[in-house]
Amino acid sequence: MNTEKDFSPLTPNVVRALNDKLYEKRKVAALEIEKLVREFVAQNNSTQIRHVIQILASEFALSQHPHSRKGGLIGLAACSIALGKDSGLYLKELIEPVLTCFNDSDSRLRYYACEALYNIVKVARGAVLPHFNLLFDGLSKLAADPDPNVKSGSELLDRLLKDIVTESNKFDLVAFVPLLRERIYSNNQYARQFIISWIHVLESVPDINLLDYLPEILDGLFQILGDNSKEIRRTCEVVLGEFLKEIKKTPSSVKFAEMANILVIHCQVADETKLTNDLIQLTAMTWMREFIQLAGRVVLPYSSGILTAVLPCLSYDDRKKNTKEAASACNHSLMKLVTPEDDEEEEKNGSTGSPSREEDQPKTETDSNDMLNASQESVGFSNISFFTPASADRPQVTLDLDGIVQVLDRHLHDSCTGMMTRIAVLKWLYHLYIKTPRKMFRHTDSLFPMLLKTLSDESDEVILKDLEVLAEIASSPAGQTDQVGSCDSTDHRLQLKVPEGAKPGSKAVDSSPSTPSMNSYFYKFMINLLKRFSLERKLLENRGAFIIRQLCLLLHAENIFHSMADILLKEEDLKFASTMVQTLNTILLTSAELFQLRNQLKDLRTQESCALFCCLYRSWCHNPVATVSLCFLTQNYKHAYDLIQKFGDLEVTVDFLMEVDKLVQLIESPIFTYLRLQLLDVENNPYLIKALYGLLMLLPQSQAFQLLSQRLRCVPNPELMRTVTESKYMDSKQQAVSKRASHTHMDYNELLQHFDRVQSKHLEVRHQRSGPNMFVLSVFF
Repeated sequence: MNTEKDFSPLTPNVVRALNDKLYEKRKVAALEIEKLVREFVAQNNSTQIRHVIQILASEFALSQHPHSRKGGLIGLAACSIALGKDSGLYLKELIEPVLTCFNDSDSRLRYYACEALYNIVKVARGAVLPHFNLLFDGLSKLAADPDPNVKSGSELLDRLLKDIVTESNKFDLVAFVPLLRERIYSNNQYARQFIISWIHVLESVPDINLLDYLPEILDGLFQILGDNSKEIRRTCEVVLGEFLKEIKKTPSSVKFAEMANILVIHCQVADETKLTNDLIQLTAMTWMREFIQLAGRVVLPYSSGILTAVLPCLSYDDRKKNTKEAASACNHSLMKLVTPEDDEEEEKNGSTGSPSREEDQPKTETDSNDMLNASQESVGFSNISFFTPASADRPQVTLDLDGIVQVLDRHLHDSCTGMMTRIAVLKWLYHLYIKTPRKMFRHTDSLFPMLLKTLSDESDEVILKDLEVLAEIASSPAGQTDQVGSCDSTDHRLQLKVPEGAKPGSKAVDSSPSTPSMNSYFYKFMINLLKRFSLERKLLENRGAFIIRQLCLLLHAENIFHSMADILLKEEDLKFASTMVQTLNTILLTSAELFQLRNQLKDLRTQESCALFCCLYRSWCHNPVATVSLCFLTQNYKHAYDLIQKFGDLEVTVDFLMEVDKLVQLIESPIFTYLRLQLLDVENNPYLIKALYGLLMLLPQSQAFQLLSQRLRCVPNPELMRTVTESKYMDSKQQAVSKRASHTHMDYNELLQHFDRVQSKHLEVRHQRSGPNMFVLSVFF
């Protein structure tokens, strides 16, 4: 530095000392400067004061020579000390050159700059607050300084500044938040520690309402929560906990909607191998739970995003038990927010159609969304689903039903979806069909195939929930349309048609009285269920009975059997039809759920029960033994005997004899107690005895043969087993027949002819197959 240059009012000795490499000499010069400035203060000579500060700043603090810069820093600090309370008038000139030195490459110089600024701030106290952003910006850089001495000095200055902010009521939070929002995304550990400590301090000051600006920093807080430092994570947890407590105290002033998407992002784990992500997810899910409970329907526009985050968590194991419980609470609370009023909002708004997702997205809040997107990129969240409210521009909160259904459908299609998540998805669908049926039926055609496919799920509980949804679809009045038919199919061999008499609203003779309570989707369901059984024989074998029994509980059992019998009557795959009839017959005869239907068929006292019998009979003809058992159930013993007589014309296979064996076992079961008791009345039930003897003659001398033979030996007075004349038989039965209504007479000859036609088709198909597994029993031992 040129020592001959005029630095007045600084003396040449002072200038020389400020440029000296020894600290002690620079300190002496600083004392001289302090004395000089005090004199100017006493004289109220602000011009000279500014001139001294300007010289120290431009000629020393900003000099190219390191020792000059050190002298300038200590000189500026001396000026501040001399100015005392008046230093606030010159803070801009004092602070800016010192902050410039924070960027110096020399660590000692950065330390001296920190020391100088500490002295300046200590003297000025609250007067530095208008320059707080500059100070904070400089300190945030020093917080990450590699030199421990510089870092130690910055910590002292940091504590001093925090004390000043805490005791002052003039802190400009509005001006500070943009800087805080920018710096909160720093990945440096020390910078994060600095940021989170400041948020903690500001949040604890009663006069500073940081909660109003929480949406702008919440995402950054969750980023810091994932830091590798345990101490930083703990501090961040405390800060978030304090914010949540404040939210619970004053929910009316909280901007829930602006923070919903932030929570949605952090409820989704981008990298499950990173343990800190578990803490982020648990904290975000806990916040989400509280938000839903506190904000209520305000969060409905964000429900699709919330479900995207919540549903996968429901399948977590015990290692993430807390997250799973919080997610379950979120799911339950969100579901309760959906009410029947959500099905009526369209009419109230005067809308006639469902707006598309693109049209519904808001055109504002771009700054917030950009900030969140940048946040996602910074932590690898690019694959996480992000949602915007479907009705942000509307004053009235509306349910984002299209978005919800889209999320639910995607989870059903995903083969990786856990069992508990699939159950939750199906519960949601059921709930939506109950609360908003009219809107939900717009999505039924797209959901229906996947709901049918879900019947093949490995979990019984999933299947039960799936059946509940399908049953609600099939029985809801909102699903009534004029279009009835099966879903699209390219396989015409499996295309199952619904008979004309089965269509809703038709008055066919054999229609069920309860059929009108079902809508058009009921027939689509039955058609496609049988189609699925036909395509997946293992499903029919392992779960067929379970599915049908549950449907009989959820829907009217008569509807199930009536519709399936109608559909099977048109089935071209005769082997499948026979297997399906055998399954239905076993369910009919053995399931407790079918008790009422069995009683209805047992007496055939009404036109409806007779029509149901005729409907079942025509399809049951696909399986001869099942047809006989149906006749036993309905007490049509003479017709059963006539059918057994025709068995001589059929090919008696091993499978056929096994079915006869099972029928004998059923006759010994509680279901046919009334039939066994009727054996006591030999005179009035000769055809029952003859039918049983017919079965006995069909069987080889097996265990079933012995069982039936022993039963028939118990029949009293064998002489009475002689066949009586038809007229005498009719007289003896007149009293029993009179109990049945006059309109229940059926054309049994026509039924026998139908049986012959069906069995002829089966015989023709078997011959075409040239079945090698078919065994015709020709010799009995």
